[in-house]
Amino acid sequence: MCKIFDSVELETVEKLAKIVKDNELSEISISNDDFNITIKGKKCPPPAPVMPMGMPMAAAAPTAAPVQTADAPKAEIAEGNVVKSPIVGTFYQAPSPDKPPFVKVGDKVKKGDVIMIIESMKLMNEVQSEFDGTVEKILVTNGEAVEFDQPIMIIK
Repeated sequence: MCKIFDSVELETVEKLAKIVKDNELSEISISNDDFNITIKGKKCPPPAPVMPMGMPMAAAAPTAAPVQTADAPKAEIAEGNVVKSPIVGTFYQAPSPDKPPFVKVGDKVKKGDVIMIIESMKLMNEVQSEFDGTVEKILVTNGEAVEFDQPIMIIK
C-alpha cells in the first residue's frame, strides 16, 4: 500500500477522483485532524452572473427561436413605435390568467403605463410603455418565449 499521508492511502484518493469524474462534480473535499484533501474535476460550473438591482438582464439562457435566413421573407411590421422585449423570457398580456390583459389592439396608452409582463428566471417584470399612442398590433401571443430586443408591440 502506498500512503500519501500517514493515514491516507493512494487508493482512497483514486476512489475520490473516480467519484468526482463519474458524477461530473466540480470538486470534493475531505479532511480530519491530520490532513485535508480537495480533488477538483474538469467541469467546474461557471459562476452565477451577479446583476445590480434594476438592471435589465441580457440573454440568460438560450431559448429556441426561429432562425431567419436571407431567403426567408421578413416579418411584416406595421409602422409606428416598436416596443421591444427588454429581457429574454416569457411574454404575458395580463397580470394573471384570470385577469384582463393590460392592453388590447386599439387601446390608448400613455408613457409609463404597464403594457405587459416578461417573466424571466421566475421573476415577473412589468414593462412600461415608452410611448403615448394607440396599440396598433401585438406581435407575439400570450405565453410565448421572447428574446432580448424582439419586437413585441406596435404603438402609433
